[in-house]
Amino acid sequence: MQLIDWLIVIFYFVFTMGLGLYLSRRAAQSLEDFFISGRSLSWWLAGTSMAATTFSVDTPLIICGIVSTRGIAGNWEWWNFGIAHVILIYIFARLWRRSEIVTDAELTEIRYGGKTAAILRATKAFLFAVPINCIGIGYAMLAMIKVVGALQLWESLGLNPGDNGKIWSVVAISLFVLLYSGFSGLWGVVATDFFQFFLGLFGAIAVAIVAVNHVGGIHQLIPKIQKIQQVSDLDILSFFPLSFDGGLNLKWNDAAGITATTFSAYVFLQWWSFRRSDGGGEFIQRIAASKDEAEAEKASWFFNVLHYVIRTWPWIIVALVAMVIYPDLEDPELGYPKLMLDFLPPVMLGLVVSSLIAAFMSTVSTSINWGASYLTNDLYLRFVRPNATQAELVSMGRMASVLVTLLGAIAGFYFNDIRTVFRLVIAIGTGPGLVLILRWFWWRINAAAELTAMLSGFICGLLTSEIPQGIMTNLIRVLPFTENILSPILQFQTFLNEQLFADFGTRLLIISSVTSIAWIAAMYLTPPESDEVLEQFYLRVRPGGIGWRKQRKCTGVAAAQNLTQDFSKVIAAILLLFGSMFTVGGFLLLQPLTGWICLILTVVSGFWLRRLNKLSVT
Repeated sequence: MQLIDWLIVIFYFVFTMGLGLYLSRRAAQSLEDFFISGRSLSWWLAGTSMAATTFSVDTPLIICGIVSTRGIAGNWEWWNFGIAHVILIYIFARLWRRSEIVTDAELTEIRYGGKTAAILRATKAFLFAVPINCIGIGYAMLAMIKVVGALQLWESLGLNPGDNGKIWSVVAISLFVLLYSGFSGLWGVVATDFFQFFLGLFGAIAVAIVAVNHVGGIHQLIPKIQKIQQVSDLDILSFFPLSFDGGLNLKWNDAAGITATTFSAYVFLQWWSFRRSDGGGEFIQRIAASKDEAEAEKASWFFNVLHYVIRTWPWIIVALVAMVIYPDLEDPELGYPKLMLDFLPPVMLGLVVSSLIAAFMSTVSTSINWGASYLTNDLYLRFVRPNATQAELVSMGRMASVLVTLLGAIAGFYFNDIRTVFRLVIAIGTGPGLVLILRWFWWRINAAAELTAMLSGFICGLLTSEIPQGIMTNLIRVLPFTENILSPILQFQTFLNEQLFADFGTRLLIISSVTSIAWIAAMYLTPPESDEVLEQFYLRVRPGGIGWRKQRKCTGVAAAQNLTQDFSKVIAAILLLFGSMFTVGGFLLLQPLTGWICLILTVVSGFWLRRLNKLSVT
């Protein structure tokens, strides 16, 4: 980092802070202004903000790690969520916008009634705002700490603060994020997200271009990767862990970097079992903030294109180049920042470092605002001060933002491995997804079922992950008197992880199965919601499907959703999205057969989707 690079980074910080403070007045008017921008976001702004939220500093690092250890096909660990994200476009986006909520936890007392619904709302708000959200913030901080260390930012200034100094520097950046997000609410978060996303995308593309040119271009890179494949017996370049057996019969690719069980769990289980199956809190916040239902649907489409079709391949190309240039890198996740440091010239390095900081800040600012929305809307307003003024709620939102930031910083001190934390986030969120889908389309789902699904999935995910083992081990070391209590639990968990949960796909299957048994039992052991509650929910959202036949008959109001047409759109859109993504990848990575097949699939599915859209209009 030269002086000019530091000046660029400083300019970025000043610009971000100025924009946040400029928008602070718009956020100070009411709770809705602070947390959902007064429901006035355009589709392109909401969609870009959704994409910026999913692009943190950890993302290019973890993809470097995935490609180097499991090949390109290992990216199905996050590609599979594209199925749920397409379903969000045509099934859930309009439902969420019609519900007129501030947070997704608020929906629980619209969909359900009584004390159980109130308990569910409070529990959900606390879990999402504190443990789940703060794990996410700590996860982003861990990645930023690794980047600060790999880029030797402090060393370039002649300083050597050590590991603690690097941690505190990341905490300082988080406090900076808190200043503009705390003042300006979602207005500031979304506006800065727009600039941060495109700066981050520019950085990823710039690193990819410089890195590929260094190895002689893509035509030199691919043969070098193929040589690595021959030595490692890992099919690095395959997009799917499947291959043809010489004819037209598909067989499992033994050289794939993921097992058949794990891949099956990704494609057939994870996307609908995860807690984001009907949208996910941060996305729902932007959908609720959109101007209307049509804007919410467009925002969801725009996010999918940015996230999967455009952003996937710069990250993967950088990961491939890192494998060639740094074949013996102890931590493959650091390939991305090392390429930046070794090959980017001054000015360009400053811009790309700013892009990584932007990626970090966009994710953390969203997490701060999102977590604070639960604490303010679903705990403080609902249970503590129901008659609070709008000014008081805005002040509470800012104080809650401070609390969430501090808790996230504490979590960041205790994490060590990005991939482990990423899988923890997946594990503790797996299980309740099916309930979250069915509650929209089946009257019989009740508050007890959703509460059971959420708690059992969280507990199972926590107990089957490696992080609680480390926490218990440290507790025994610091507090020896806890050994008699914790040692048996630690031994049992270690046994389970070694015997049952070594394969990640098996772990997800067991978590989902246990959770499903628990919530189905809870649902049938407790009474259904009252007719009054169900009819009020139906009139507000007007979902389609046979699950609300009784409510349609009693109210005399037709559904605002045609599920048959919408499901057809979902299938066409999934083919269009993944076809587009693999078309780009196929031609980019010199796999023309894959490129042409996927291009044909893209064109056909595009025409099909267009025809379906015309039919729905008529």
